[in-house]
Amino acid sequence: MRKFAVTAAVVGLTALGLAVPATTAQATDTGVQTSGCNSKWPGRNGKVYAWEDYDCQGTLLGSTAGNDPDWNAAGGGFAGASDIASSVMNAGYTGGNDVVQFWYLEGYEGFYTCLSPNEYFADDLSDDYFNGSIRRVDDNIRSHRWVTAGSCATWLT
Repeated sequence: MRKFAVTAAVVGLTALGLAVPATTAQATDTGVQTSGCNSKWPGRNGKVYAWEDYDCQGTLLGSTAGNDPDWNAAGGGFAGASDIASSVMNAGYTGGNDVVQFWYLEGYEGFYTCLSPNEYFADDLSDDYFNGSIRRVDDNIRSHRWVTAGSCATWLT
C-alpha cells in the first residue's frame, strides 16, 4: 500500500511538471500576439488615430481630439493622409460624442462608417465597407468627426 502511494505521488508530480511548461508556453505565445494596435493603445486620451498599414503599423498619419473635415489639408490633426489609412483607433473619452465617424469624402460627405469607443481599434480596414456602398474603407478615408452612437448605422470591426 505504501509503494502505491509513493508511486502515485511520483506520477502526480511528473504530470504537474509536464503541465507547467505547457502553460508557460501558452503565455509566451499570447505575448507575441499582443503587438501592433494592442501595444499602441494609449488609454483613453480623447484622440482618434490612423496608420498607413494594417495592425497600427507603418506611418502614423495623425491623431487629434477634434474633427477633421479634410485629411489632406493641414490644421485638423491629419495632413496628406487622405486615402491611405489601413487601421484606425478610437481612444476617445466615453460619453457624449465618443464615436468616430469616418467619411469617404472631405467635409463629411458621401458614405461613412463608425468606430465605437468599445471597439478600441479596427486593425484591418480591408474587410469593412462604408454604409450603403460597395466602397471599402481601406485607403478611402478623407475626413472624420466625433458623433453619438445614434448617428451611425455602419460599424467598423
